[in-house]
Amino acid sequence: MKVMNILHDSVVDGEGLRTVIFFAGCPHHCPGCHNPSSWKMTNGKEMSIDEIFEEVASNPLTDVTFSGGEPFIQAKQLVDLAQKIKDLGKNIWIYSGFTYEEIINSRDPYKKELLEICDVLVDGKFILAERDLSLLFRGSRNQRIIELQ
Repeated sequence: MKVMNILHDSVVDGEGLRTVIFFAGCPHHCPGCHNPSSWKMTNGKEMSIDEIFEEVASNPLTDVTFSGGEPFIQAKQLVDLAQKIKDLGKNIWIYSGFTYEEIINSRDPYKKELLEICDVLVDGKFILAERDLSLLFRGSRNQRIIELQ
């Protein structure tokens, strides 16, 4: 899998204390994106599912957030990682520029399967004209926090 960074002990990427995995690659290219270096897959470093899982498991006090880039472009591999993380009893938030409707209507069965494993989806592209710094866990007003479980 292509990963930009793994950040421990975040309090801004979902409820509670979280380990955040920033995945490389994003097709959305939102103007004003806070992480444009993540758009290219080649900017990420290759990590195995086991390497990422060990990093997550090394911090037993945190839940997990998948961010990016766009996590759903690596959905096939993320399904296995997400299931291993859920087996640890951890809560998973996932950020996506795709909307919930786009994901559930996708022809890619791995996107839907990944969504079924995660607990919360923050959906929708970042829209600079709707940027709102007062929002919890979102960058723009169009984005939604959707409880999945």
